[in-house]
Amino acid sequence: VQWLRAQLWVNQEDGVEEGPSDVQNGHLDPNSDCLCLGRPLQNRDQMRANVINEIMSTERHYIKHLKDICEGYLKQCRKRRDMFSDEQLKVIFGNIEDIYRFQMGFVRDLEKQYNNDDPHLSEIGPCFLEHQDGFWIYSEYCNNHLDACMELSKLMKDSRNHHFFEACRLLQQMIDIAIDGFLLTPVQKICKYPLQLAELLKYTAQDHSDYRYVAAALAVMRNVTQQINERKRRLENIDKIAQWQASVLDWEGEDILDRSSELIYTGEMAWIYQPYGRNQQRVFFLFDHQMVLCKKDLIRRDILYYKGRIDMDKYEVVDIEDGRDDDFNVSMKNAFKLHNKETEEVHLFFAKKLEEKIRWLRAFREERKMVQEDEKIGFEISENQKRQAALTVRKVPKQKGKVAFNHCHPTSENTLKINLNMK
Repeated sequence: VQWLRAQLWVNQEDGVEEGPSDVQNGHLDPNSDCLCLGRPLQNRDQMRANVINEIMSTERHYIKHLKDICEGYLKQCRKRRDMFSDEQLKVIFGNIEDIYRFQMGFVRDLEKQYNNDDPHLSEIGPCFLEHQDGFWIYSEYCNNHLDACMELSKLMKDSRNHHFFEACRLLQQMIDIAIDGFLLTPVQKICKYPLQLAELLKYTAQDHSDYRYVAAALAVMRNVTQQINERKRRLENIDKIAQWQASVLDWEGEDILDRSSELIYTGEMAWIYQPYGRNQQRVFFLFDHQMVLCKKDLIRRDILYYKGRIDMDKYEVVDIEDGRDDDFNVSMKNAFKLHNKETEEVHLFFAKKLEEKIRWLRAFREERKMVQEDEKIGFEISENQKRQAALTVRKVPKQKGKVAFNHCHPTSENTLKINLNMK
């Protein structure tokens, strides 16, 4: 109910007719191109002016919302150490202060580009391009939002906390919306940028000086929302990763979630590890940062035993042509190597078919790309999210080797759906 109230209120403030489909369970929808402004048809310049004014108005309102959250709620909570721990506040408010600082800088630049006398002449496209890297901070906030709602829900069971937050709202003279409605606004905001830019592009003539910048900004903001959505999906899948690890027997070393958040590809191959040189059949699970090696049970083929892992950050992939390999003294067919850049260790792999080898090589490229993108935006699984995944595993009966991932990272045009019930 609070979510719906917040959604309706934000839409009234923004003058935008949107339905709940724009934000579903914290997911963003960057694909919609239409932003209905509810105004009669006018000439293009006037319509562009209307969209520009709408963007400026919503940005100013949004800055006030962020200020209210930071000063009206967070600042007051920090004064009450007897009620809230630092960890609780981090979960509830996430990086809202970073978002506030970023948005203030962004809006300052928008104001400089705004033509007050002739709004349709405003050139705001470059502002989005100049600040495009800054929008990635929304990824952390959106990923954390579900945890924030859960933590807030627990706190609200104590009437003292409920009265405290209501007192904060009244003291800051905020509109009559509960705190969870205010905390939803950044999630809604990042979703709206592609909608607003699509509408702006619609009423921007191709010979307008801002046209190519708006077109580029639209592409950038669609990519941002798509990537945020993708990372949120990955976080929703970490329970499956924890369940899968629990199903593997004789596990050793750190948990998968300590370094990884996505199963990219899996399959069975022949494997030779130098210096031992003995050919072995193993099932390989490629995650971001690491590849896990498992062995099937001789009788129960659906049971897996942990046999090690390869640190993908230390290895490079080398494609091998069919033929004889002098180092291993074996005949090569559908083979590739993983070469340790520090120790010169080599792992040799043989796929059953050429198509399978090509899929693996593509998967390794996807793994490196994912790692680089995650480093760029600072994506990681929080300790709280790891704990929640561990708690979920304890509640679910163990299924040896029979955990299915709902979605794996695509290594081809068609998204792979990989079932870990290896038979």
